[in-house]
Amino acid sequence: MKKYILDLKVRSNRRLNRNHNLLELGCINPLPPMVPGQFAEVRVDGSQTTYLRRPFSIHRVDRAANTMHLLIKSVGDGTRKLADLEAGDSVNIMLPLGSGFTLTRNARVLLVGGGCGVAPLYYLADHLFRQGNKVDILIGGRSADDILMADDYRAFGTVYIATEDGTLGEKGMVTGHSVLKNKELSYDMIYCCGPDGMMRAVAGIAEAHGIECEVSLENTMACGIGVCLCCVVETHEGNQCVCTQGPVFNSKQLKGWTAEVETGCSLDQ
Repeated sequence: MKKYILDLKVRSNRRLNRNHNLLELGCINPLPPMVPGQFAEVRVDGSQTTYLRRPFSIHRVDRAANTMHLLIKSVGDGTRKLADLEAGDSVNIMLPLGSGFTLTRNARVLLVGGGCGVAPLYYLADHLFRQGNKVDILIGGRSADDILMADDYRAFGTVYIATEDGTLGEKGMVTGHSVLKNKELSYDMIYCCGPDGMMRAVAGIAEAHGIECEVSLENTMACGIGVCLCCVVETHEGNQCVCTQGPVFNSKQLKGWTAEVETGCSLDQ
């Protein structure tokens, strides 16, 4: 898929909680084709400490409005700079990068997101819903304040929530939620994004039930085009760059991922 470097304008910047913002970006010309699971590399202007672009999952694309959304978590100087952008500011962005999720039709699917791992799942849920799938979404966080976009996801299916402190939804790890603990787990596909330990646990549960599972890895990606090799992951086909062959992989492709079913994984991992 062809890559583009574009200057987009900030349409809005919505604060979701203490350290997450939803950035809406628009373009004069039609936005290029993008598929769920792909990501963008954003240049951070005006920062004395941020020299490389920062990768963000493509959270949402609104073709009617010709806008796209990025979910920004403030963790350093670069992301804090992006979180402070205002309507009318310009953002230089390279997209679309990487591979996307496998899209099904007329199936029963489960999307599992931990913390800011929900970032690529909105665009995915939108696509799956439009293609006739029955969509369930399971979102996990440490507390109620960490649950992102739950109301938005309800437009596409049933939303389940787990928080480690029990302030919203079921108490405990997302991997211990009753949806995944169900002995009759019977989805056609599970899609997952979040902390590595959480995704491994979900992949183990999926394998135990004979369900295909795709995960979106969050390795450090400096260049986004497979040159710097800092995002390499071991697969059964050899080492592969997450930014080009991924970030989406079938969990069975990944070398060293356990097939054992785990029930506990903190979102700090």
